[in-house]
Amino acid sequence: MPMGIIRVCLVVITAIINHPLLFPKENGTVLENSQEIIQKMKEREESLRLEQLRLEQEIADQEATQKALEKAAEVVAESKEEKFRWDMWTALSMVIFLLIELWRQDFQEGNWQDIGGEEDDMAVLGKAFKGVAFPDKAVLASFYEKRILGTTGEMARMREMVEGFADDLLEALRSVCNRDADMEVEDCMGVGSMYENWRVRKPFVCDLIVPFAPPEPYCFRSQTWCSGDSFPPDEQGYGTIKVCRANEDVTGCICDKTKLGEDMLCLLHSQTNTTRPSREMEDLLCFKNTQYLDADQVMKWFQIAVTKAWNRISHKYEFDLSFSLLDSPGALKIKFRSGKSIAFNLTPVVQYENSDVYFISHFPRSSLATDLPSSIHWFLTFAVYERRFIQLVSKTLPANACHVSCLQILSFLHGKQCSLTGPSGLTNYHLKTVMLHLLQARPSQDWAPEKLEARLQDMLKFLEKCLHEKKLYHFFIGNGKVPAELGFPIIFQRAEPLNLFRPFVLRRDVYRKTVDTFHEMLRNTSALINEYTVHIPLAHTNGIHKESL
Repeated sequence: MPMGIIRVCLVVITAIINHPLLFPKENGTVLENSQEIIQKMKEREESLRLEQLRLEQEIADQEATQKALEKAAEVVAESKEEKFRWDMWTALSMVIFLLIELWRQDFQEGNWQDIGGEEDDMAVLGKAFKGVAFPDKAVLASFYEKRILGTTGEMARMREMVEGFADDLLEALRSVCNRDADMEVEDCMGVGSMYENWRVRKPFVCDLIVPFAPPEPYCFRSQTWCSGDSFPPDEQGYGTIKVCRANEDVTGCICDKTKLGEDMLCLLHSQTNTTRPSREMEDLLCFKNTQYLDADQVMKWFQIAVTKAWNRISHKYEFDLSFSLLDSPGALKIKFRSGKSIAFNLTPVVQYENSDVYFISHFPRSSLATDLPSSIHWFLTFAVYERRFIQLVSKTLPANACHVSCLQILSFLHGKQCSLTGPSGLTNYHLKTVMLHLLQARPSQDWAPEKLEARLQDMLKFLEKCLHEKKLYHFFIGNGKVPAELGFPIIFQRAEPLNLFRPFVLRRDVYRKTVDTFHEMLRNTSALINEYTVHIPLAHTNGIHKESL
């Protein structure tokens, strides 16, 4: 019972305590705080939702940018791949084109060599030969005997007379020169058609070259277009000559290429032994303010020296000596009291290193010749090696070989045609170059005397081909098949071939005139030869043909 009363009391007390009216203020505060918390939570939720939307937008933008970059990279890669394919096809096409062109040239060259033989016929010749009546063997033999063979003895007598006089003149020249200051003149050498025995056109002119060297302590150091440095196309075949002291470094010191300070001194070269452009260099015939030998200055010096030498020995001779051509400074003429005259060329040259290649100050002019780049550029002549090559090959040919005869007949025909229609771009040197190429290409037995007609046709055909292609390469430059017995400098054998017909590409008017003159010469061949040929009886002609068969 007491326990029940106690329990009832506890219940009543608890109800009273928990009644809301007992503590009205505390319960209201709890409710208000809950609403603030809920409001803050909603605001926080809204801010988080906005932040989430912003982050989602940024992620979307980044993904779009990444896709755009990937697409651009794919486009660039595709373009590079397409460009690579195009470059590859372009290069492949160029290679195929070059191979076809090389094959075509080799095929043409091979065909040309295949048709050369005893069975040569007019049908195998080029278009220019169609309808041309070519002289037969008997007519050519008679023409050669009557018109050309008789000039051999006259040329020999003229060579002997000119060489003897030239030696005497040069000896007098040495005596009038100052041995300590002037150039040292060596003995002269005969070159060209007169000394290779194929000159046919009169007047006969001997070509003599005179090597010279500078006085001590100077020396010449030469540089050619194929010595390593780049030369423009119009300077191929030329070189320069530098006048240096004998003890000067060939390669040159860095003090010549670098501006040293005022307080710096080169330990190899002092101001006293360094060669500087000065009046001394001009006295050594150099171009103004340079160390390079001037061809014009050399010719002026040589003409003055020759004049002084002639004045010293003129009393010994019963003729006069004078310079004959203004555009050829070394052209001299001997005038006899009877009215006759003898012309010859005496031209100073500089030896290239220890070879028989020479720098020549002036070269005979032609309609195809181009002006020198400057007076410090010297043309290289290989005339000594050309003469030596002909002599070497002649020893392997049959007796009375027809190679010189072919060149003489061709030179005669071209000279006669030029006298009728005017000069052309072809020169006797071009004709000799054709013969040199054929001498190297054909077997020795093909130059037997009875094959004169066939070999002459070969030379005309080869010349026609070169004119058509505007390509006639120098025989020695770039020719790796030069006989070792000649001792020819290897630097020129390894050089790029030099096209003697390159000016035809630049001067179309001269080319057209040259081709027209060549075709006209072919049409007039029979008439020009028959004009100088003794009448041959028909029976004799038939007999010759039977023997040849």
